[in-house]
Amino acid sequence: MVLKRFVLIGILLSGFICHSANAQLFGKKNKNSKTEEAPKKNKKSEYKSYKELVGNSSATDEGLFTTHRVDEKLYYEIPFKLLEKDMLLVSRIAKLPDDFGGGYINAGSKVNEQVVRWYKRDKNIDLKVISFQNESEEQSPIYKSVEANNFFPILYSTKIEGFNNDSSALLIEVSSLFTNEVDAINGMPDRLRKSYKVKRLDKNRSYIDEVKSFPQNIEVKHVMTYDADEPPGRDRSSTITMLMNQSMILLPEDMMQPRLADYRVGWFTVDKFNYNSEALKSDDYELIRRWRLVPKDIEAYKRGELVEPIKPIVYYLDPATPEKWRPFFKQGIEDWNQAFEKAGFKNAIIAKDPPSKEEDPEFSPEDVRYSVVRYVASTTRNAVGPSVTDPRTGEIIESDIIWYHNHLRSYRNRFMIEAGAQNPAARTLQTPEPEIGEMMRMVIAHEVGHALGLPHNMKASAAYPTDSLRSASFTQKYGLTPSIMDYARVNYVAQPEDKGVRYIRMMGPYDEYAINWGYRFIPEAKSKEDEKPVLDEWILEKAGNPWYEFGGGYDGVDPQSQRESLGRDQVKASRYGLMNLKKVVPNLVEWTSEEGKGYSELEEVYRELTYMWRGYVNHVITNIGGVYETRKTADQEGVIYDPVPKSVQKGAMEFVMENAFTTPVWLLNQGILRRIESAGAIERVQSIQSYHLRNLLDEERLLRLVENEQMDSKEAYTLLEMMNDLRNGLFSELYSAGKVDAYRKNLQRAFIDLASGYIENLDKEGRNAGKIRISEIIPVMRGELKKLRNDLNARKNRSGDTLTQYHWDDLIARIDKALKTD
Repeated sequence: MVLKRFVLIGILLSGFICHSANAQLFGKKNKNSKTEEAPKKNKKSEYKSYKELVGNSSATDEGLFTTHRVDEKLYYEIPFKLLEKDMLLVSRIAKLPDDFGGGYINAGSKVNEQVVRWYKRDKNIDLKVISFQNESEEQSPIYKSVEANNFFPILYSTKIEGFNNDSSALLIEVSSLFTNEVDAINGMPDRLRKSYKVKRLDKNRSYIDEVKSFPQNIEVKHVMTYDADEPPGRDRSSTITMLMNQSMILLPEDMMQPRLADYRVGWFTVDKFNYNSEALKSDDYELIRRWRLVPKDIEAYKRGELVEPIKPIVYYLDPATPEKWRPFFKQGIEDWNQAFEKAGFKNAIIAKDPPSKEEDPEFSPEDVRYSVVRYVASTTRNAVGPSVTDPRTGEIIESDIIWYHNHLRSYRNRFMIEAGAQNPAARTLQTPEPEIGEMMRMVIAHEVGHALGLPHNMKASAAYPTDSLRSASFTQKYGLTPSIMDYARVNYVAQPEDKGVRYIRMMGPYDEYAINWGYRFIPEAKSKEDEKPVLDEWILEKAGNPWYEFGGGYDGVDPQSQRESLGRDQVKASRYGLMNLKKVVPNLVEWTSEEGKGYSELEEVYRELTYMWRGYVNHVITNIGGVYETRKTADQEGVIYDPVPKSVQKGAMEFVMENAFTTPVWLLNQGILRRIESAGAIERVQSIQSYHLRNLLDEERLLRLVENEQMDSKEAYTLLEMMNDLRNGLFSELYSAGKVDAYRKNLQRAFIDLASGYIENLDKEGRNAGKIRISEIIPVMRGELKKLRNDLNARKNRSGDTLTQYHWDDLIARIDKALKTD
């Protein structure tokens, strides 16, 4: 299925226009230009007649442009009135080889998005890429500099072949735009070109597959085939073939009034640089991405009445959506009406079944006039909520929510793993329809949130006290987190004795707050600047209340802003989660077995459970060297960054020692392992424990510990304290004269290798190499290794176990090599 017109969660667009009474933006069109006409035909005309050019067309489609397929050629019939009009060109991969990009690129992935215009140049047509990112007043002297330093590139150029019968449009052949390799629209990035050793695009195996023209957009699918020495996956054909989809969308001439972004409220944004700023630099700011919602009755809206928008947001279900899932999809879409009511709108978003041919013969999911929830028959376990945005104003034009069929599998497994100990409905591969339907509903609601302009808010889950998630009354009213835009899918905190709690996420107070902030119509504001005082006031009203805080959660610094984390206390939440996992493991064989089938389902669920153990530990490690972030502006009191208290960091280290670095006997269930593998448990545990150790000894974390100590030596959890706690915990057998098992040996070797790496790589370059060379890290690592070597020499013969003694000798040799003391 062709996937169209969308932007992935977290990528910023490259430009936009903002109208005001006294400003003109770079990228504007010449108001004095006249509509061109076709040259008068004469007997000696160098142009072919319309009939000669497209009279033998095998496929003609009328729409934004009339398109013609003539043999292998594609012609665009471009009306003169559409020359120099702003259009959005969105390039996506429609189909791709297995494991392309390591599995991180899916069908529908956007590769580029840019505003273009068609320009007539003598006997040629140029397709230029237009930027609206940089702006200046047209009368200002600096405007000429902005214009000179932002000369529009020509993406494509071709000659005019002829004109239509009434001379209102010109004809050009555009085949080479789609059969040649044009960097700005192809799906083979340089890094993959190098990785797969791509040699060239084979034009004999590259062609235009399908063309459709709609009133406001044109869709072109084209096959691109590359010769490659090392194609992805197990492919040995020396070939990479992909299907690209190019969407060209006419942008509205009546532009929406934009709204300024504020980093204290989470929104997808577009960037802007104003060179006429009075500040001694360009004025850098952002606009939020949102749909255009205007009340039908402004006066009633002003009185505080709920009012329908002139044009509501409408989502159609894909005709391929199974009937039994349609009610849940519709609920997930229309759940957002409760948030829009906070913004003064009723029936702002509507879900509809796909129309029949009789109801709407022109309906197509590829038509930009329709937003669709696509149901894709794919093994991909994901769902996405992309949208198409006018980069001039931030207006969302259209959106396609993508649900991949096998995402059902993700939620079935997670529900079993994280709720199986507490909820009988989770103890089966055939999750009951009410539960799996509710999960699908909330996934769709989450993706619609993205399509409305909201990014992930990973800080939301830390707003609720951890033990509140064990309360039926609290969770049924407030859910698991204040925002559906957090990753908080299943309530793993609740315990078996907690009856009536909610297990599945839902929308919360932050969602209502963010939608009101971004979508409430402000009638008295005539510009984006007029709105700012009102928007700031709304933020200050909620300041200090964690329910309304925002944090992206991608830098790994703030433990209150993490993916899949639940509750304010990560140590307590992870402890509850592990208690449940330990109850689930002994039951997995029973819960996943099906008569007449093997154990592939058991293997899959068991491996995913192992990753959740890793995730729970990760949530805790982030506290060590962690820094809380509370987004503020200069008019608010208090700091933005505050180190995690020492007591919390010490508690986190104790948890890690107990639950990450001790051998997980509870996980090594022989009844499971002997059904799914002949060997591999030691390597798997080693991999996860080493991962945690590398995370704990990460350069950035150690540098933060050093810096925090300099800022507040009395209250800080110092690097020396952390390393001392780590050494005593990792080598507890040495200090207790105990025997060391295979899992712990691997972990202890990993510690010495990591600590030695800081010393051995002292002269090597890296991102933080300079900082580390002049920090306390190298002396501390050297000192810890010397201390450990002395302890090993003094205690190595006390265990009474030969293999353990050999292990201690080996560690001494490794340390000596690192310290170069042989």
